[in-house]
Amino acid sequence: MEAPKETGCQAPEGPILCVNNCGFFGSAATMNMCSKCHKDMILKQEQAKLAATSIENIVNGGSGSTDKDPAVADAINLQAGAVESKIDPILAPRDSSSSNQNSEVKVKVGPNRCSACRKRVGLTGFSCRCGNLYCADHRYSDKHECSFDYRTAAKDAITKANPIVKAEKLDKI
Repeated sequence: MEAPKETGCQAPEGPILCVNNCGFFGSAATMNMCSKCHKDMILKQEQAKLAATSIENIVNGGSGSTDKDPAVADAINLQAGAVESKIDPILAPRDSSSSNQNSEVKVKVGPNRCSACRKRVGLTGFSCRCGNLYCADHRYSDKHECSFDYRTAAKDAITKANPIVKAEKLDKI
C-alpha cells in the first residue's frame, strides 16, 4: 500500500490551553486564546485605536478622519462618546472649583417620602403633575398644595386637539 499524501493539514495533537492561562481551551482561529480572552483583547485594541484617534484630533485641532468614510467616522465618534460616558466621576481628577460644584449637585439618595406629611412611601409613591411625590392620602391635587394649573393644561389640550375650521366664503351670484 502507498503512504498517504500530505495535504498540508495536520490534525491537532490535543487540546490547546489558552495562552492567558485562564483554564479554558483555545483555538488556532483565536490565536490560541479562549473566546472570552480573544474578545477582551479585540475590545482593548479598539479602545486603544479610539483613544489614539481622539488624542490625534485634539492635538491637530480638527478631525483626523478626513480620508475615512463619513459613516465610519460617525461610528467612531459614537463609540468614543460611549467610552467617555462610562468614565467613573470618582476616579476623574478634580480641582477646587469642581469640588464645589459637585457638592451642590449631590442627589438625595435617601428614602422616598411624601412631600406633604413626610411619610415614607417607598415604591408605592404617587407622582403628581406638580413634580412632587405623595403618599396614598395626599395623592390627589385637592389633598395637597398642588401648584399645577389643570385648567390651562386642559384648555391647551382641547385647542391642540380641535383646530379652528373656517369654511371659505361663497361668492354670491
